[in-house]
Amino acid sequence: MLLHLSTWPEIEAYLTRSKAILIPIGSTEQHGPTGLIGTDVICPEVIARRVGDLENALVGPAFNVGCAQHHLGFPGTMTLRPSTMIAALLDWVTSLTRHGFERFYFLNGHGGNIATVNAAFSEIYAQASLSGQGGGKILCQLRNWWEFAPVMSLCKTLYPQGHGGHATPSEIAVTYFAHPEAIKSAEMTPKIAPSGPIRDAEDYRRRFPDGRIGSDPSLARAEDGGRIIDAAVEAVRKDFASFANSGG
Repeated sequence: MLLHLSTWPEIEAYLTRSKAILIPIGSTEQHGPTGLIGTDVICPEVIARRVGDLENALVGPAFNVGCAQHHLGFPGTMTLRPSTMIAALLDWVTSLTRHGFERFYFLNGHGGNIATVNAAFSEIYAQASLSGQGGGKILCQLRNWWEFAPVMSLCKTLYPQGHGGHATPSEIAVTYFAHPEAIKSAEMTPKIAPSGPIRDAEDYRRRFPDGRIGSDPSLARAEDGGRIIDAAVEAVRKDFASFANSGG
């Protein structure tokens, strides 16, 4: 059940049986010479929509621009300042809380969002405490789709070498399965990209000239993406159900 494809009476009816919403969150940033700029939001959105169908759960609009300042050396990347992202997430949750939602499950596709999303949760809880209107009901959860044990195990099996940390073959494979019309190819040298620290945009472009970090995305295959999605959906489905029904 998608929020954007629902009417307000349908949402009102949904709230009589569940106070939980699943929100994909990602980033709009470069993913090397063959990775789609929308990779980090495509992955959690594809997984979240399947979970929503299986669990008859409400899936919110994707939060598709995150914290990606270090990728700004590559055309097409968009970013929010951490303070802007915190403010936006606070407003998203506050808007939904007004209608009666109490459980906010964010399925994340971008590692650079983690610190900021957790800071946003602190703001959300602080607002509830300071206003005296939270009543201990609001609960926020952040999960990174790639960190579930079955997903990590499968990725290690599929890509024992060259998985890396950015523009990974696993995330590229997921996008290729979801959008086979957008499969790309390019020559990559070296085959496995270098690794190193992440700082500002200029430093990143100098260290990682084609955008990859430690990865060989040429290993990505659409059929692998289907297997990865299946593993992630099953793991997220169980985790979301537990969260949605938790007592706080």
